[in-house]
Amino acid sequence: MTSPAIGHLRVDGATLHYEVRGEGPLLLLIPGGTGGAASFDGVADALAADYTVASYDPRGMSRSPLDDPEAPQRVERHADDAFRLLELLSPDAPARVAACSSGAIVALHLLTAHPERIERVVAHEPPVVEVLPDAAEHRALLARVQETFRREGLMPAAAVFAAGLRRPGADPVDARADVRAGARVDARVDARVDARVDAGAATELPPQAAARVQRTMADMPYFLGRIVPGFMAYRPDVDRLEALSDRLVLAAGADSRGELPYRPAAFLTERFGTELVHFPGGHTGLSTHPAEFGELLRKVLSA
Repeated sequence: MTSPAIGHLRVDGATLHYEVRGEGPLLLLIPGGTGGAASFDGVADALAADYTVASYDPRGMSRSPLDDPEAPQRVERHADDAFRLLELLSPDAPARVAACSSGAIVALHLLTAHPERIERVVAHEPPVVEVLPDAAEHRALLARVQETFRREGLMPAAAVFAAGLRRPGADPVDARADVRAGARVDARVDARVDARVDAGAATELPPQAAARVQRTMADMPYFLGRIVPGFMAYRPDVDRLEALSDRLVLAAGADSRGELPYRPAAFLTERFGTELVHFPGGHTGLSTHPAEFGELLRKVLSA
């Protein structure tokens, strides 16, 4: 992996950590969940053969501290952060954007707010559940998650959240194991390393991977308590997105059909009369299938 150039951008209420690789037109990568810029490490080098690839830690995550840790988190503010990066790194030309999960929600708003700055957006499983016909059920889920978080703490709340995301009839999930496994996958640990990820076992991993796992787990309370309720309550301007659908690629995991994060992308493509592009793996295919995911992303960006 090529070492990126590191930068810091002062924005309203936060300082963003960003990383840049390669040369060419700008490709801004917006991460979801708690992965931060490092969640794109498995694809960034290959994409940097064609693009100036920029990734970053969203405000409040990892290496992008907030001025006020209690500040409410809104999609619009996060999209403005992405816009500021575009202005810094590609002031004279529109850019391409690829984003996953909660980051894909940011990308949708960025497209509707600043279409003149965007050439193409690939949004992988944006969980904009407010567009769905059964949105009320998902509002109730989010309320249960937050109430569980307040009463019982992080892992019980994560269990409620994880159960609500799975397809109907799926087997129950051990949220603690699922969250830790996701942290290990996001850290790009070699498949042969099977050390358990907890406070004591993270040191068994290579130092860079261990540090990333620790950052990922440290960001979980902020993600579940602040990002999830704010972002999943966001309703995009669907009419505006439809008008801009010629530069929007909605994508989903081939293995996540029926799961909640899959459904909004499928719903919107049906409404817009566009194609839902299936990427390898499930919701976290970027981490579980990086080579295949990156190759398809390259093709979609240049189509």
